[in-house]
Amino acid sequence: MSKSLPYSVKDVHYDNAKFRHRSFFKVITQTLFTSDMKRECVSCSTGKFLGLFMIFGLACLMLTHASKTPSVTDGLSKGLGTNEEQKVVTDVGVRFKKLLRRAPRLPPRLSRNEKVSSGIFTGKPNEHDEEKWKARQRNVKEAFTHAWSGYKKFAMGYDELLPLSMQGFDGLGGLGATVVDSLDTAMIMGLEEVVSEAGSWIESNLLERISQKGDVNLFETTIRVLGGLLSAYHLSGGDQDMNLAKTGPKPTIYLEIAKNLADRLLSAFTSSPTPIPYSDVLLKNSSAHPASNLLSSTSEVSTLQLEFNYLSAISGDPKYKTEGMKVFAHFKTLPKVEGLVPIYVSPHSGEFIGQEIRLGSRGDSYYEYLIKVWLQLRSIQDGNFTYLYDMYEEAMRGVRHLLVQKTIPNELVFVGELPGGSKGSFSPKMDHLVCFLPGTLALGATKGITKEKAMKDNLLTIEDFENLKLAEDLAKTCFEMYSVTSTGLAPEIAYFHTKDFYEDGLGGGNQSSEYVNDIIIKLNDRHNLLRPETVESLFVLYRITQDPKYREWGWQIFQSFEKYTKVDSGGYTSLNDVTTLPPQRRDKMETFFLGETLKYLYLLFGDSSVIPLDKFVFNTEAHPFPIKDAIYLEGGSNMMKGTM
Repeated sequence: MSKSLPYSVKDVHYDNAKFRHRSFFKVITQTLFTSDMKRECVSCSTGKFLGLFMIFGLACLMLTHASKTPSVTDGLSKGLGTNEEQKVVTDVGVRFKKLLRRAPRLPPRLSRNEKVSSGIFTGKPNEHDEEKWKARQRNVKEAFTHAWSGYKKFAMGYDELLPLSMQGFDGLGGLGATVVDSLDTAMIMGLEEVVSEAGSWIESNLLERISQKGDVNLFETTIRVLGGLLSAYHLSGGDQDMNLAKTGPKPTIYLEIAKNLADRLLSAFTSSPTPIPYSDVLLKNSSAHPASNLLSSTSEVSTLQLEFNYLSAISGDPKYKTEGMKVFAHFKTLPKVEGLVPIYVSPHSGEFIGQEIRLGSRGDSYYEYLIKVWLQLRSIQDGNFTYLYDMYEEAMRGVRHLLVQKTIPNELVFVGELPGGSKGSFSPKMDHLVCFLPGTLALGATKGITKEKAMKDNLLTIEDFENLKLAEDLAKTCFEMYSVTSTGLAPEIAYFHTKDFYEDGLGGGNQSSEYVNDIIIKLNDRHNLLRPETVESLFVLYRITQDPKYREWGWQIFQSFEKYTKVDSGGYTSLNDVTTLPPQRRDKMETFFLGETLKYLYLLFGDSSVIPLDKFVFNTEAHPFPIKDAIYLEGGSNMMKGTM
């Protein structure tokens, strides 16, 4: 937990030119009896003798100075004291006065941990630090190149790479998800060869794939493929605002493919009898159907709107935004538990199903998109989107009241679950997915600007400060989920030691961790999928707080990925058990490792002016979309194509 500052504000704003007078007695007593000399010298007879001798010498010097310093009138009347004599006496006096003069009233020095917990960061990084982070950023770039080389060599055109088997695998509908998910990362990193390879594949193959493929998941296809195409459109100069791609197709290619795909995905909305879309789409004939359990995940149906809103803005066609925003307008009318919602919703009745509440799988990005869609649309006059921010604030109050607890013995802050809703028992279980929340909380508090600027402009409410505090505390817990294991990589799920729950013998394997007794990792939860949520939050928190510890934590995580998940032949692999050494490898490289994890690490180590958080909003797959006033005019009908 953060400690309060050990000094007041008036101590910080001191005046270096002002000193308070101190008596000779205070000089002696403070020098001798409040320092280490008291402990070290008075314990031996020699020390006592030297101390007394020094006091006697200083007293004699004071008496000599007082008796030998004549006044000006004495010198004139008695003819005493030449210029040389007076100069000698004056020099002695000046030197002695300097000896007695009090030092500036500086704030007390803080340890590194105190500086971090107090949130005090002054000055800019020095040249050495900048070079260090540039070098580390190059390391991430090299990791991306290694991951892409394995995919290109063994799995080009498949959704995912199986790096140990050295083959491709279609687990996301067969649209070449890794190609599209990786493209904007390569653009941001300036990897022109990768941009050319990925862009050429998309231009030559993706439209045909879309027209021929069968079932795809609405959510996964929207955030990875549609989101990747839209981000590539912007970053390659589609909005005439920026162009990070010197090679590859023209931006209009990405836009036309995105529109073709989105038109087919819209069937999930138009086929449903309620504003809640079906979960699955048959691309080749533009039809849709519900999942086998007839339900949709709350997070999935509410994590489409950033993408559909941006597509309406750049295409000038309001239909995408209209269908997507119906979901939030409908959720606004449904009953909630202090702003929190169950993880399932029925597309047939439009009602929430069950009572299970969590911010992990099937719940997470509902809360993320409440604030992000509001940030995207808030500049629209008379847009009536303030309800999104109100829903977000109510939900975060509910999180703080119902879901936040602390561990035993070291008081790590975590967000648990309510398996039976508000009337059910609390579960001290937290998915790694929940580690998106620190970044979302920080973004919601400052709206993307730095904490320093927000405070200077008096923009933060008490609730904003509470959310920032929770963000930093929870980020600490997410990082400790990594450092508590033998590999330095987090498990998929962790449980926490509380007064009501503890299981012995299920630690992370790193016995030197301070939190070895706070974090519990069950046998079935020990896998790592190369997930991005923690480094995403570290990136956002570094941008907002400017606290260098978030960069250091990110570097430690990256080093562990390099050490334990890198495959020599190309690519990186997920792990079966992060608590044992050497860890058993799982043989899969998720698309989000290139699309999110490495992108966030690269941006974390780089210049904060690249993709600034007050000018861009990242979708849940880390694809950045611009935030500009003109681009989100209602329905997109007033937008001139190719301008912002």
